[in-house]
Amino acid sequence: MTSSKLELTIGDHTRDSEGMTYVYPVVSRRAGGVSVGINLNPNSACNWHCIYCQVPNLQRGGPPPIDLDRLSEELDRLLDDIITGDFLLRRVAAEHRRLVDIAFSGNGEPTSAAEFPQAVDIAIAALRQRGLLGSVKLRLITNGSLVNRAAVKRGLMRLGTVDGEVWFKVDAGDAATMERINGVRQRPDLVAKRLLLAARLCPTWVQTCLFSLDGKLPSEQHLSALIGLIASCRDHLRGVHLYGLARPSAQAGAERLAAAPVELLADVAGRITRETGLTVEVSP
Repeated sequence: MTSSKLELTIGDHTRDSEGMTYVYPVVSRRAGGVSVGINLNPNSACNWHCIYCQVPNLQRGGPPPIDLDRLSEELDRLLDDIITGDFLLRRVAAEHRRLVDIAFSGNGEPTSAAEFPQAVDIAIAALRQRGLLGSVKLRLITNGSLVNRAAVKRGLMRLGTVDGEVWFKVDAGDAATMERINGVRQRPDLVAKRLLLAARLCPTWVQTCLFSLDGKLPSEQHLSALIGLIASCRDHLRGVHLYGLARPSAQAGAERLAAAPVELLADVAGRITRETGLTVEVSP
């Protein structure tokens, strides 16, 4: 890691900025500081294909076997550079110079890795060793499609024991819109069941992306179905992260997308709160 590297920004979440296979730093507008990402899909394979995904060369599928020793070494190296080294001074603007979380995110669905529970244990141990468990969050950013798997449930329970969080993607509440946005066919009632399961295992937030598609903002039908699905699980949720497009899509048809007006996000946030009672955090 050299001083010639560019400053991290919210507009660039490049996964290989430190030359590592599994671990990367970003400035997260939603988390509010430096987030250490763990990428369990280094082959850019995912079981979904979201229209707004910023991952270049995204393909369908799952990850290769994870080298857990390498993951642990990379995580230790980056955490030490952030905590005791000069990483924050070299790479981060003054207003973002704080480590806020370790997030399982990356170039695909992290829970599709068979080693997901072991990776959670590695992250917990790294924070505990540095006295940061409890002050630096552990987060899973997921499409929630695999929470029924026994190994995934074990990982979620481990996150729950250390007050971690799940950020569970719900971009729509009806099957047709889910397929159009996320590239998968699924039943909304089963999405709600998976969301409830995640929330029972670990504190869970819904994360929802709103944007303009082909010059059209989300319809009333879209919003009503979305809020209805969230409302059906509201008693078990921590809240909703509502966000817009901060970075361009790397998928075919990216030119069809445009950021939603800030006013729309604010209006939808207010409506979600009124209709569900949930806290909504907005990141335009």
